[in-house]
Amino acid sequence: MKIKCIAVDDEPLALEIIESYVEKMECLELVGQFRNAVKAFDFLQSGAEVDLIFLDIQMPQLTGIEFLKSLHHKPKVILTTAYRDYALEGFELEVLDYLLKPISFDRFMKGVSKYKAIMPEEVQLATEEDTFIFFKSDKKNIKIRLKDILYIESIKDYVKILTPEKEVVTHQKISELELKLPESDFIRVHRSFIVNIPKIECYSASEIEMLDHSVPIGRNYKVDVLERLGKIVL
Repeated sequence: MKIKCIAVDDEPLALEIIESYVEKMECLELVGQFRNAVKAFDFLQSGAEVDLIFLDIQMPQLTGIEFLKSLHHKPKVILTTAYRDYALEGFELEVLDYLLKPISFDRFMKGVSKYKAIMPEEVQLATEEDTFIFFKSDKKNIKIRLKDILYIESIKDYVKILTPEKEVVTHQKISELELKLPESDFIRVHRSFIVNIPKIECYSASEIEMLDHSVPIGRNYKVDVLERLGKIVL
């Protein structure tokens, strides 16, 4: 499966360079190029599937940093800029890499390798019904179908994945795992919980119930969660 990426830069030459580099790497697919961050924001809000963003910082209307802060669900980001001064702020926003212009192809490849290094366990089949992920736990890679997941719980630098049959704990941040899950079926309801919408049996303003389990709805997530779930109610 190819890594779907977009490039955001107000310089046409910079976009051409990124495009040429992407074409040299079979693992990448460029699904969009944008001369400003506002258009890129609209593209992401439309529901487009994007795994990785190559993002400039100094742009008109909306800077790359402002753009990052505006995103609720962030794809992974590699900053591409001529300015060193934003390196610290960029890494505070959990960007994967910081590429200084002019960017060599070798340095570009290293940035992409950082993305591939954090996504080694993800394996997807062609049909949504059989989509699964391998989670590393106790020196084993354990297969879990996404349709079987009840909820995911964050425990510091680990996550617990619960299904009706088993419980798997793996070393991973919940924010990283959230990016791998389809938004059509999964929703973040609390800083520590993601739930599988089709598994929800009932919910209130404060919690969600599924089988013999209940998950709290966080105060900062309540409005979005209730609005989204409310649209499903007939």
